[in-house]
Amino acid sequence: MRKAARRAALVVLLAAGIGGVTIAARQLPYQGFEGEAFVDLNRGEGTMAMGRALQQAGVIRYAWQFWLERVLRTSAKLTAGEYRFAGPSSIQTVFDRIGRGDVFYIELRVPEGSNIFDVAKLAEAAGAMPAAEFMRAASDPALIRDLDSNAQTLEGYLFPATYRLKHHTTPEELCRMMTDQFRRQWKKLGGDKLHSAVTLASMVEKETGIPEERPLVAGVFANRLMRGMNLDCDPTAIYAALLEDRYRGAIYQSDLASANPYNTYRYPGLPPGPIANPGSEALWAALHPSVTNYLYFVAKRSGEGHRFSSTLTDHEKAVTAYRHEPEKRSPKKGKATAARKSR
Repeated sequence: MRKAARRAALVVLLAAGIGGVTIAARQLPYQGFEGEAFVDLNRGEGTMAMGRALQQAGVIRYAWQFWLERVLRTSAKLTAGEYRFAGPSSIQTVFDRIGRGDVFYIELRVPEGSNIFDVAKLAEAAGAMPAAEFMRAASDPALIRDLDSNAQTLEGYLFPATYRLKHHTTPEELCRMMTDQFRRQWKKLGGDKLHSAVTLASMVEKETGIPEERPLVAGVFANRLMRGMNLDCDPTAIYAALLEDRYRGAIYQSDLASANPYNTYRYPGLPPGPIANPGSEALWAALHPSVTNYLYFVAKRSGEGHRFSSTLTDHEKAVTAYRHEPEKRSPKKGKATAARKSR
């Protein structure tokens, strides 16, 4: 009996010792990990598959450690996604992060009116991809054909919104995300004549950031188109200069005289394609322009919208009033921003 009691006591002590070592091991950071690692854990993967992915990335020493943690914490829910590890972590810490869905993402905020050059710079600034690679993807004929439009690039169809990207999201994948979002918005609007509507909407978007003015601006352009008048849209002259890498931050007489087909001061009708990526309100305005007699508009120096006119005489008076108004900074439309996050 005494021998049996001693054996039982020894087993208890041994189990306690193993348990203590196991608990300590679960709490100690794995010092074999160095540098930075990104690990994709796919939806539907089992615990051992997740453990193997973490082991292969060097985040943990053995896959079975992750499995054992799961055995000890059966009620935890593991979240699929991409995870970033930037230093040694214990198995408990690794498990906790996956349990609470502490996924890594790059948040890309693209405001209304951003053009492809803006989006490319944003993506690069966020560390998502080089600007040149995005520009190449935005001119990919295969991606453009999917839109079933007359576009030469994806300009106009990269819908402005906030996107969450993985660190290895490709330029093509980002373009598809943005054009898919455009399709969803376009379907809601139920529009037709896709290319011309988006082109007009892009001009409206660049001319005003005031929601109630968008249908009025669209109406002015619609009236001028019906009368065969040049649209004389400043943002098209700027876009022509951007395409030729000669924009200097202001419009010069040489820009207004440019032979670039996007210059609506020189050529009648709409430009060959969109000059920016419009939001849903500008798209709606292009599809539902206000019915007025307005043929002109000029900004108020106060920044509080535009003056609209039906005759050249009234327009010239509005221009004179603009020149004599005290100057005030116009409220800027939201700038494109990007944030790199791991929440």
